[in-house]
Amino acid sequence: MAKYKPKDLKVKTSDELKDQLKLLRKEQFNIRFQVTNGQNENPARFKQIRREIACIKTILNSTVSTKV
Repeated sequence: MAKYKPKDLKVKTSDELKDQLKLLRKEQFNIRFQVTNGQNENPARFKQIRREIACIKTILNSTVSTKV
C-alpha cells in the first residue's frame, strides 16, 4: 500500500512535490545501504518508495506539459 495516494499528491504545488521527491531519494539511498549490510527491517518499503517516486515524477511531468 502506498504511503501517499495520487489524488493527494495532485493538490500539492510543484515545489512541495520536488521536496517530497528529494526526501524519498534520500530514503531510497539509505535503504540500499541497509540491504547491502543485511540490516533492512522492511524490504517492501523499497518497492513503495520506487512507486511513490514514479507517481511524483508523473504528476510533475503532466503539470509541466499542461502549462506549456
